Amino acid sequence: MDTVAKGRPKRHFKLKMPGAFTILFILTIVAVIATWFVPAGSYSKLSYNEPTSQLEIKKPNGTVEKVPATQAQLDKMGVKIDIKQFTSGGISQAISIPNTYHRLKQRPASVAAVPESMVQGVMEAVDIMVFIFVLGGLIGVVRASGAFESGLMALTKKTKGHEFLLIFLVSVLMVLGGTLCGIEEEAVAFYPILVPVFIAMGYDSIVCVGAIFLASSIGTCFSTINPFSVVIASNAAGISFTQGLNWRIGGVIVAAAFVVAYLHWYSKKVKANPKFSYSYEDRDSFDKMWSVSSSGEDTKNFSIRKKIILILFAITFPIMVWGVMAEGWGFPIMAASFLTFAIVIMFMTATGRYGIGEKGVVDAFVEGSSSLVGVSLIIGLARGINLILNNGMISDTMLQFSSNLVSNMSGPVFIIVMLLIFFVLGFVVPSSSGLAVLSMPILAPLADTVHIPRFVVVTAYQFGQYAMLFLAPTGLVMATLQMLDMKYSHWLRFVWPVVAFVLIFGGGILVAQVLMY
Repeated sequence: MDTVAKGRPKRHFKLKMPGAFTILFILTIVAVIATWFVPAGSYSKLSYNEPTSQLEIKKPNGTVEKVPATQAQLDKMGVKIDIKQFTSGGISQAISIPNTYHRLKQRPASVAAVPESMVQGVMEAVDIMVFIFVLGGLIGVVRASGAFESGLMALTKKTKGHEFLLIFLVSVLMVLGGTLCGIEEEAVAFYPILVPVFIAMGYDSIVCVGAIFLASSIGTCFSTINPFSVVIASNAAGISFTQGLNWRIGGVIVAAAFVVAYLHWYSKKVKANPKFSYSYEDRDSFDKMWSVSSSGEDTKNFSIRKKIILILFAITFPIMVWGVMAEGWGFPIMAASFLTFAIVIMFMTATGRYGIGEKGVVDAFVEGSSSLVGVSLIIGLARGINLILNNGMISDTMLQFSSNLVSNMSGPVFIIVMLLIFFVLGFVVPSSSGLAVLSMPILAPLADTVHIPRFVVVTAYQFGQYAMLFLAPTGLVMATLQMLDMKYSHWLRFVWPVVAFVLIFGGGILVAQVLMY
């Protein structure tokens, strides 16, 4: 018996991080519990009614008051924002009115709120879900055509010895997309086209997420003219978004250099020794999911038809970026654009000498869509958590507590505490535009009391919220990890130095801004 026991390997306890769905389910329960203990309260909300050309004030008790849309009315309410920001559409969401916070009767959520919020969150995310389904279907059809395999072989041969160049280019483009137009959810469209390429070059899932999600989020964190972040926050703070622009440009350059250097260090380590990969234990399942099988015949069979299919597939992405930046496309229009190209590619794949027929392309489209069901549900479940917190009227209470916390502080201490406040609020309100209109009218005027420019508070909002969004399951992180079947613990191990960089480097910029003005 002793001999047998000695021959057995010693078992060590290992804490296993639950999957994305389980984490969100647990957080949903935590949100329900929070509605029982965190006091409920609300600020009065101000919005502009375009048909009547009036300002509407929705008070905490639910009553609505209409007043003339004049600068005098805004000054009377203590809202230090130019009236043109409302009438021109610069501020399209309801904002909080300073000094109007009122405690409300507690609104504890019931056990039934757990499944109900999940369903409601999915319903509210239907536009993104349809976009993802169409994207998955498009990918499925392109794969069924065989164009992926042939194109991948040709690309890997041409990039031999210069593999990191592609990661560098993708990262820089993603940073630019984030800082200029706030690419976030749209970034999921790039995984299916780039992940197989990165795998063929010998990289792991961490590199894929780093070059796409991490790079785009760093760009958004250091937004320069992003309309969904710094522009709307500046409008809500009553200032021009050009204030502090030079600081943000300098910041995004340094941040981009840091991320590229970090990716270069990590990818070089993985390339030299695959076991160095933080996600090595899941390498086989990841490769099975995303790698594209190829052989020598694929290069020979890289026909004109396959080249045209790949060209059509590739141009959908710059068209999407152009539509978002220049035309303000939403997810329904983006989905329609992708579907248009999918139909053309389906026709080309179904017909001809080597066509797979009508049933073949339809099955490929359906199979591709079904592979992204989990990703779509994750986005909806994350929104369900925010619904519970909003219905419990918790967010404004946290905002009121925060405004009281930073009063009477010195400038440098004030701005560092403000950075940490936005870091916490980023978990509760993961939407950049949502947090901007919620917090800026309340917190930005506090800068006046410590004699610093309001744009410094806007910068603190950017750094604080996005440092949290690298981690927060309520944001886009879980959908990204679900799409690549990556464990949250693996991602956390990789991303924590970036979070530390944002808080330390960002904090340094904020203190410098305070001391120089």
